[in-house]
Amino acid sequence: MAELVLSSILDVICDKLVSAACASLENLAPYNEIDSSEIQKLQRSLTQIQDLLLDASHKEITNHSVKRWLHNLQHLAYDIDDVLEDLATEAMHRDEAETHTSKVRKLFSNPFSKHSLWTNTIKEKINVITTKLQDLIEDKATVGLIVKEETKLKTLDRSLQTSMVDVSSIVGRQAEKEALVLQLLGDGRCDQGFSVVPKVGMGGVGKTTMARLLYNEKQVKDHFQFKVWVCVSDEFDSFSLSKVIFQSVAGIHKEFADLNLLQVDLENHLRGKRFLLVLDDVWSESFEDWKTLVGPFHACAHGSKIIMTTRKEQLLKKLGYDNINKLFSLSHDDALSLFALHALGVKNFDSHLSLKPHGEAIVKKCDGLPLALIALGTGRKKIKILGGKW
Repeated sequence: MAELVLSSILDVICDKLVSAACASLENLAPYNEIDSSEIQKLQRSLTQIQDLLLDASHKEITNHSVKRWLHNLQHLAYDIDDVLEDLATEAMHRDEAETHTSKVRKLFSNPFSKHSLWTNTIKEKINVITTKLQDLIEDKATVGLIVKEETKLKTLDRSLQTSMVDVSSIVGRQAEKEALVLQLLGDGRCDQGFSVVPKVGMGGVGKTTMARLLYNEKQVKDHFQFKVWVCVSDEFDSFSLSKVIFQSVAGIHKEFADLNLLQVDLENHLRGKRFLLVLDDVWSESFEDWKTLVGPFHACAHGSKIIMTTRKEQLLKKLGYDNINKLFSLSHDDALSLFALHALGVKNFDSHLSLKPHGEAIVKKCDGLPLALIALGTGRKKIKILGGKW
């Protein structure tokens, strides 16, 4: 149970370190106050910790030392989240101050101001947290934890993702969905016959869920002659991806000696047809890989679309998408409703008012990320079913 909670929390925090924290550091860089190496060291320590969670999940039930180790880690995870919030808040305040402070006033600013005191405090917190994380890493042998290979397991999990969706379990996102449906149904012409509808966001924010909603929307189903769902994940293999697309379009299983023969046949099936393709979880930033994959799609009818979900923007920028519409975290109310749905089986805390403060605290820590809220909500539901307390 603790591993489930921690894995979700650490995933959220690691993504914050990559995105929000990095942005904060850029804003604070002119003051030479927070060294990016300090954050990077913290991130490396977290990565090492995550590598131990799989083994910890197997041992926490019978090993009290592992249970204490996970308990200490959970407290540290909350401390890290607090520091990241402080960094983001301070960066925002600095931006606001820049618009109201003259250059002359900056020249005569007091180096021992409250900002300097704030910086020293943050640095101390980061150093203390990093030291404690290193202590936990060094304790792995004492408590009997080892690094277990889970890369293949993660890849397998992603490959099992499908287009199926339970609409009743979705909270919020209605406005975003309606805007994207209009974009998919639009018949805007472009030189290559198809256009890309990107959904970009941090891990766990709900990109795949949004793609599923669009894929299964009745208007979308009726609009396109062919619809194909492909999970890309870590390896952008043009042959394998093209083969899945061909089988979905042609409705047959057929072996091909090489990629050229496969794509020629695929092109013949797509020619003049309005085509919708979902490329879920794209990590590759290679423009050459992209050109190879989409070769047959130039024969499609105008109005064909490719929905791409990804955490990375580089490939999209190479394709000419400079102003990317990102998917952000849920609002507080929607996040609380989603957590209640998975923790209690209802869409609000009206009949569980005593639990609402706990739910709100969890929602705050999850930063509105649906994947973390669902994982934690499911875990809390198990506790309640077993007669325990939150």
